[in-house]
Amino acid sequence: MIRIKAGPPRGPRPGVASGGRLGTAVARGVGHRVRRGPRRLGRAFSVGLPTVWGATVVTYRLACPLAQQQALGARIAGSAVFLAAGAGLLLHVRHLYLRELRQARKVAGAAQSALLRPLPPWVDGLRVAAAQVSADRGATVGGDLYEVIATEHGVRIVMGDVRGHGLAALATAAAVLGSFREAVHDEPELAPVLRRLDRALARHLRERARAEHPSSGRDPQSPVAEEFVTLLLLEIGREGELRVLNCGHPWPYLLDRGGAEPLGSAEPLPPLGPFPLPEELPAVDCGRLEPGQALFLHTDGAEDARDPQGRFFPLAAALTEAVRDGVVPQRVLRSVFAGLLRHTGARLTDDVALLVVRNDRRGDAPSGARGTAGHATTDPHPTNHG
Repeated sequence: MIRIKAGPPRGPRPGVASGGRLGTAVARGVGHRVRRGPRRLGRAFSVGLPTVWGATVVTYRLACPLAQQQALGARIAGSAVFLAAGAGLLLHVRHLYLRELRQARKVAGAAQSALLRPLPPWVDGLRVAAAQVSADRGATVGGDLYEVIATEHGVRIVMGDVRGHGLAALATAAAVLGSFREAVHDEPELAPVLRRLDRALARHLRERARAEHPSSGRDPQSPVAEEFVTLLLLEIGREGELRVLNCGHPWPYLLDRGGAEPLGSAEPLPPLGPFPLPEELPAVDCGRLEPGQALFLHTDGAEDARDPQGRFFPLAAALTEAVRDGVVPQRVLRSVFAGLLRHTGARLTDDVALLVVRNDRRGDAPSGARGTAGHATTDPHPTNHG
């Protein structure tokens, strides 16, 4: 989270007139020249170094007497000059490519940070922790999405997974998340929120199809018709009531000191994208989240991870082990990720996103609710693990 502190008022810059349009224009001109200086220097370096190498080779070939001789020593010297020039050019090109790659990764990381902004450690009495890992080494963009927002209707959570990877999946995730962040404050029920997400996705896919049409001169990277998003919408009420709409996404796990169990078992709706939503969208009532209990949300990359023998990752057993000494969100994330890397030999084949939400609200909640373990406890000394 970026915090901006108020500082003392700044006076005029030394050597720059203050007050009036002339002073402003001069200040802008100075700043513009200062900013353009390093940029021009970089461009001159990019063009000038190959020119120097080429001029060196041409000068040697035309002006150096040694280059006109046919003796073995002269030939070796000429070969050394050409080899040095070629190596210099290759190193220069490699430097330019690495610089562009670093810049592209920086831009991609900034884009994903703006999209998947860091979650606050506390949201309306709930402790929150989230993390993700990409299956591609060095990759910073992908299609996993999550968000936790406190509204007047309760705390609302989304966890989703866009088909595919890269910038196309990132753009789809941005369309869905942008609609969610607005809809959760406007709609009192989950069903209208889901319908707005579905409309936002359909609108985004239509725009992509238009942009990727062959008549535009651009070849689509993947057929838009095959694009879909698995999505889980979850609402936690003031008394811990849990309501869920599931569109083809893995069900969350309910965590307490006794272990982990799936929150729901109802047949999920189809993923968003390929099929229209049904007329009726009743949210699934999943009981209550008692103080001390937590929800573990994840994408299918966690359950579908396999070891070299093809065996799936035992997620439920890993969660049970992670909460043996208490339900601490960050500890759960570290334990599950460590288990995933051990199980797969640090070779994940799909992106993984994990989100843990623990109820740290004080007060006695009604007992005996469906989906609630009876021996949940409240941590008497909460600490910030978000």
